[in-house]
Amino acid sequence: MVNAICKVIGASIFSLLCFSAHAQKPVNLKLWYKQPATQWVEALPIGNGHIGAMVFGGVEQELLQLNESSLWSGGPVKTNVNPGSASYLPQVRDALFKEGDYQKANQLLKKMQGLYTESYMPMGDLKIVHDFKGEKSTNYYRDLDIANSIATTSFTVDGVVYKREILSSAPDNILVVRITASKPKQLNFIVSANSQIKYKLQTTASKELLVNGKAPAHVNPNYYNPAGQKPIIYDDSSGCNGTRFQFRLKAVSKDGTVLTDTSGIHVTGATEVFVYLSAATSFNGFDKCPDKDGKDEKLLARGYLDKAIIKGYPVLLKRHLDDYHTYFNRVVFDVTDSTKNNPNTNLPSDERLIAYSKGAYDPKLETLYYQYGRYLLISSSRAALPGVPAGPPANLQGIWNKEMRPPWSSNYTININTQMNYWPVEVANLSEMHLPLLSWIKDLAMTGKVTAREFYGAKGWVAHHNADIWGQSNPVGNVGDGDPLWANWYMGANWLTQHLWEHYRFSGDKTFLKERGYPLMKEAALFTLDWLVEDKDGYLVTAPSTSPENKFKDPKGGEAAVSIATTMDMSIIYDLFSNLIEAADVLGNDQEFKRLLIEKRAKLYPLKIDSRGRIQEWYKDFEETDTLHRHVSHLFGLHPGHSISQDTPEFFEAAKKTLEVRGDAGTGWSKGWKINFWARLLDGDHAYTLIRQLMKYTNEGKGYSRSGGTYPNFFDAHPPFQIDGNFAGTAGMSEMLIQSHLKEIYLLPALPSAWKDGRIKGLRARSGFEIDINWKDGKLSESVIKSLNGELCTIKTKVPVKVSGAVAITEKTESGYINRFKTKKGKTYKVLVAN
Repeated sequence: MVNAICKVIGASIFSLLCFSAHAQKPVNLKLWYKQPATQWVEALPIGNGHIGAMVFGGVEQELLQLNESSLWSGGPVKTNVNPGSASYLPQVRDALFKEGDYQKANQLLKKMQGLYTESYMPMGDLKIVHDFKGEKSTNYYRDLDIANSIATTSFTVDGVVYKREILSSAPDNILVVRITASKPKQLNFIVSANSQIKYKLQTTASKELLVNGKAPAHVNPNYYNPAGQKPIIYDDSSGCNGTRFQFRLKAVSKDGTVLTDTSGIHVTGATEVFVYLSAATSFNGFDKCPDKDGKDEKLLARGYLDKAIIKGYPVLLKRHLDDYHTYFNRVVFDVTDSTKNNPNTNLPSDERLIAYSKGAYDPKLETLYYQYGRYLLISSSRAALPGVPAGPPANLQGIWNKEMRPPWSSNYTININTQMNYWPVEVANLSEMHLPLLSWIKDLAMTGKVTAREFYGAKGWVAHHNADIWGQSNPVGNVGDGDPLWANWYMGANWLTQHLWEHYRFSGDKTFLKERGYPLMKEAALFTLDWLVEDKDGYLVTAPSTSPENKFKDPKGGEAAVSIATTMDMSIIYDLFSNLIEAADVLGNDQEFKRLLIEKRAKLYPLKIDSRGRIQEWYKDFEETDTLHRHVSHLFGLHPGHSISQDTPEFFEAAKKTLEVRGDAGTGWSKGWKINFWARLLDGDHAYTLIRQLMKYTNEGKGYSRSGGTYPNFFDAHPPFQIDGNFAGTAGMSEMLIQSHLKEIYLLPALPSAWKDGRIKGLRARSGFEIDINWKDGKLSESVIKSLNGELCTIKTKVPVKVSGAVAITEKTESGYINRFKTKKGKTYKVLVAN
């Protein structure tokens, strides 16, 4: 019936209400505003994993700032960039072990650096300029409907209602702008396009407007500005660097006139117009020259456009909605608003966020923020679809960037930020969006093997602080200009492989584990086994070692970053070895290597509590130089690891004290991580306090703050914008409602008192379970658990429960109730509070 109605109303605005028959319609999931965006952090993001756009929603002039996710500067990673690197490693270790000279070790490490990563590029701008004859507009409205992934702008001029609806379709890899007027033949506008990258305009006989360009051969990071060096370089004698791109525009109207020249597409006298935009690059893989060995971007862009126009808007819209709803509608999150007719829910989103920042009670805004994180992940990280290849993983800004030298190159910062992007992906039921990251890890491992061999003379693969689409894996710094504080960190590969293991734990896909996950995890461990050395007490330690971006006071009173066996290093290695040991049991193979890992794990430098009762961050009980530092790397074992928990009560309490002293202040992503920490510490109210801080309104130039927060368009403010804070917020809220990292499904482990009544539908737990949870008066009322793999289910609750449809063995513990029961694949079980 639903599909039949959709066919009847076709491409009208009411088609936004049409859903696939199997989908559940989310409600109240819009960001909306009473005025156009005047700056980038007010514009609204749309994306399909390839084409991204920031929609400003102007009246006389609409601006869409465009991106294509594979458009990066540079080309494949250069090898042999620092052939002398390995010779300095013994000197660094002597400085650390024999001399205790941390400053000397720091200076020597600069001689073990490679090149900087390349940068993610802006593709161009699309402008739509209307001819309203000087008339003023009224009834302005713009929104982003995250339930449908469509941005809308509407306003009235001289009695005519004008409307633009914009979508970026994944199944057809096309962006469409639908423009309508409420009265016939009132649309008169020009569509133009340009790019910050060097480009050429071209027109075709079929009235298309083409933008052709080529990314720079190299772009320096925005923070690296050596004297006498151009930051953006186009010239490339190798013929290898610089990705080509093309985006194509075509306007289609039944009743208007469409003319095209290099100044733009001129539309006159139309009632309804569809502007189609396709885009493609020559990127052909991390190891292929994007110029001489690149794909034919022109052929690809033309193909996407031609196929889209043949289908027509009604079909494109339906395919877009069907595809998007498949993912987005899996999870429904609702917290009951105890205020009847809460006036804040009727405010525009920026005003609503300001009111919330001042203390207003608005649980629906929090659930909107949760779903916005899921929306951004679906929009910026896409696996392959028929006829459309997979995109790269979400970068530091997802797929949205307007700068030629974006903050931190908008690259993959793998000392936390890239991993943080994907914390919500499995638990929030978006496992398919994990695949671009998992594929990219395989690419990174290829370059990482070369880096391990060239820089350290080691086996396996290694990656450091920064990476890019080309798989840059060396310590960055332009062979000596980087600060070891962040550049010389060696655990990127080890941490990233945790995602391979987690994908298996949630999905139960043994084929993936055997063919892709385990081999990459093992190769990371092989480097680590070569990297570890024994200290004077016989412990295996890392040397050199840093705790990302943090410093300590050395015995001479100086500030130092480089030491031995930082807690983060040892926690990540413990996690990797433990995961591999368990994976070997799952697969029933590689038992000799498993025994070696068990032996080596037992000798790892242990977790320690310092003299002040906190988790010790460094090898020795050094004093930190910044007590409130944004990184809390030494709590990796608490989250995303699992070596610190209620099962280790002394470390559990020490972790809590660490966070209490570190404080809640920090950048946006830092607050996001702390939400997850406090959820793992089972303190929902403290986690909720940080949610409110993360969602604190900030705006560049308008109460601009260096303490994180949320911009008017709900992007996370580092500041500037980093998307990881959005994803960490969604992940943290999930951790408050369900945890399964300890091989039991803990229902409502950190429910805050502010969420008194509510429900969440469709979360995922490890071992292959899909879970709905309902609660009332702060306590579990019921849960529905669907077994996807037929595994043993272990549930932990704070109240006694009974399981319908299975025989459960119940155990009462100091911290709650444990219920174990066998499941059948595909069967649903109801968990009810026992009378």
